[in-house]
Amino acid sequence: QVQLVESGGGLVQAGGSLRLSCVASGRTFSRYAMGWFRQAPGKEREFVAAISWTYTTYYSDSVKGRFTISRDNAKNTMYMQMNSLKPEDTAVYYCATDPSSLKVRRVPDYWGQGTQVTVSS
Repeated sequence: QVQLVESGGGLVQAGGSLRLSCVASGRTFSRYAMGWFRQAPGKEREFVAAISWTYTTYYSDSVKGRFTISRDNAKNTMYMQMNSLKPEDTAVYYCATDPSSLKVRRVPDYWGQGTQVTVSS
């Protein structure tokens, strides 16, 4: 069984920055793709960013150039640095993992509980 625990969410003003972390346990983390999704109130969950086990990165158009995803396999941890935050980035952010770098961007097998990010205008 895979466990994912997110942290780093909070309240920030527009233009500010936050760094989210996701610690994984239970499987061979280094061979799994990892990703971030978000869900705003009244909206469907959407893909944000992903990183394969070979460190290839993927981003949604809405965050490209502002968010940076990374991973540290020695610490079983994935990060997402979020800069130039906008009010529309407000959402619950979920960590996800899957052996497939394609599936992790669509319907990953494993999810964390989520962390709230709120950007005030």
